[in-house]
Amino acid sequence: MTAEEALSLARRRGATLATAESCTGGLVAKMLTDVPGASDVFQGGVVAYANAAKGKLLGVKKKTLSAHGAVSWQTAKEMARGARRKFGATVAVSVTGVAGPGGGSREKPVGTVYLAVAAGRTCTAVRCQFAGTREEIRRQSAATALALLASALRDL
Repeated sequence: MTAEEALSLARRRGATLATAESCTGGLVAKMLTDVPGASDVFQGGVVAYANAAKGKLLGVKKKTLSAHGAVSWQTAKEMARGARRKFGATVAVSVTGVAGPGGGSREKPVGTVYLAVAAGRTCTAVRCQFAGTREEIRRQSAATALALLASALRDL
């Protein structure tokens, strides 16, 4: 799924989009805004790299971060819901993970990424295990985020 396809699908559905990103550092938003005319459906995005920013900007609970960590399906869901709420969007996607080359652990090795999509009353999260360099992991994460957006839009 390309950004152009996701935006076109959002237009056809009369939907608006938002993003909440950590390890991708705004790459999903960049891919969407690289497309001319994206502003008619893309409302905005938040890059919340630090845990404090996740809390302050997206409403991720301190309890969630301390119990599950920033790289978790729980945090990904709270990020997506927070972005949807903040921008008043129909659908929001979030990405949080370990892009490397360091920072991994036995439970969450480099390449572990959680993505979530919030649409309507539902919020779904997925765990992915990507391989490659930091940039490759970030690109795979962003591509997966676009695919999740498209899937949610199809289900509207």
